[in-house]
Amino acid sequence: MNDKRYETLLDEVLVLAKQAAEAILEIYQREDMGIESKADDSPLTLADKAAHEILFNGLRALEDWPVLSEEDSDIDFAQRQQWQRYWLVDPLDGTKEFIKRNGEFTVNIALIENHQPVLGVVYVPVTHHCYFAATGIGAYKQVPESLPHPIHVAPYRPKQVSLAGSRSHGSEMNQQFIQCLGENTQVQSIGSSLKMCLVAEGEVDLYPRFGLTSEWDTAAAQCIVEQAGGQLTDLDLKNLRYNTKESLLNPHFIAFSSLENHWLQCLRTVMG
Repeated sequence: MNDKRYETLLDEVLVLAKQAAEAILEIYQREDMGIESKADDSPLTLADKAAHEILFNGLRALEDWPVLSEEDSDIDFAQRQQWQRYWLVDPLDGTKEFIKRNGEFTVNIALIENHQPVLGVVYVPVTHHCYFAATGIGAYKQVPESLPHPIHVAPYRPKQVSLAGSRSHGSEMNQQFIQCLGENTQVQSIGSSLKMCLVAEGEVDLYPRFGLTSEWDTAAAQCIVEQAGGQLTDLDLKNLRYNTKESLLNPHFIAFSSLENHWLQCLRTVMG
């Protein structure tokens, strides 16, 4: 597709993301969020379901492309591997943060073409901040009552390394990595795909994830990071790719603004 088509799609997807966010906020105000447990013991709320319905139906109405959502992911790989283009969606990324009512949750929407994210939207319902990007168009952030502005990863800062950390998913490897980086390392803890968005807008240099995530957790933010001048790769520094295998789990990964020897050495140390 050409840049003009991506631009049109972005406008349409942003409308859907806002609609999903409004549905999430309506349930966020309730005393009873309708919390259930999935088979893997992760939480599911009425907000996850409401946002899924809006996005699934809305995206299918835009184009007759498949939609793979966290809340509707039981699709055989034999069928999925035929897809050249599809929507990859996390209707409510950060359900644990939603339940904690700390505001650090997002709506994630990505368009995947040939195993790569070519369009991404990350919408923050509580603040109404929105990050979005598409191939050839760049990466942007929009806040209420303002026009979108371009975002870019931070330039190299040799005397100071800053990284994003998970609010709810710490790990021993992550602590080892931080210790290796040294005492001047700054850590900003936050939930959901906002960690990758912090890399994209230059607030932090790195976001390492030594733990399990699913493809819908990373795709939209990966597009934003890449279009902002950064990268999101596995620990062998190969860009994450999507729908290449039966499992929808990601490998451990790292989002970064630039390749620097110091953190690369620490990464190798942690990996053994």
